[in-house]
Amino acid sequence: MSEACPCGSGQPYERCCGPIIEGQREAESAEALMRSRYTAYTRGDSHYLLKSWHPDTRPEQLDLTSEPQPRWLGLKIVRTEAGTINDQEGRVEFIARYKSSGRAERLHEVSRFIKLAGQWLYRDGVLNQHN
Repeated sequence: MSEACPCGSGQPYERCCGPIIEGQREAESAEALMRSRYTAYTRGDSHYLLKSWHPDTRPEQLDLTSEPQPRWLGLKIVRTEAGTINDQEGRVEFIARYKSSGRAERLHEVSRFIKLAGQWLYRDGVLNQHN
């Protein structure tokens, strides 16, 4: 039986975010890139996260091994703005639920994505502090 994709799409990982993370195909939309980045966080894949980050805002390194490690529980896409195959920019508002040090937490963000040379990249995001 196939492993369900952590992004919550209902699709198997190998037909959803897997091929994007593994470089077999590009994300077709800002939402698809957002979902693949969430999945990469759940798998601790800092290499993919850095690769899918816009060079103007990309950190030099990303340490996903520091303690306490979050346990990702789910992703909810609240809304999308543009970010389709014909756009050059898009926004995705999402809520990612996780547990850290035994406490349930939520990350609520509006992320901005830019298409550079035909490839969607994460540019930056604004956290919603009013969860």
